[in-house]
Amino acid sequence: MTRQEILESTKKVIYDCFPDMRDIDFQEDTVINTETAIDSMGFVLVICKLEAMFGVRIPERQWQKLQTLGDVTDAIYKRVSK
Repeated sequence: MTRQEILESTKKVIYDCFPDMRDIDFQEDTVINTETAIDSMGFVLVICKLEAMFGVRIPERQWQKLQTLGDVTDAIYKRVSK
């Protein structure tokens, strides 16, 4: 799976979890928790859905380091491409 496919899948998960955000054009540098209405519980939901979708596990201690859409995409891509 390519990084771009992971990026698009991540956007889809966010839009599925938060339909009100379909108007937001997420870019790789979009800071998820401050530039959107996604709170920490919403972020956990997104991460858990992505982990299940891609069959990967992102350690909880790394979650706080994931700020942008690009950060989340990279974390998943790194685990999928191993």
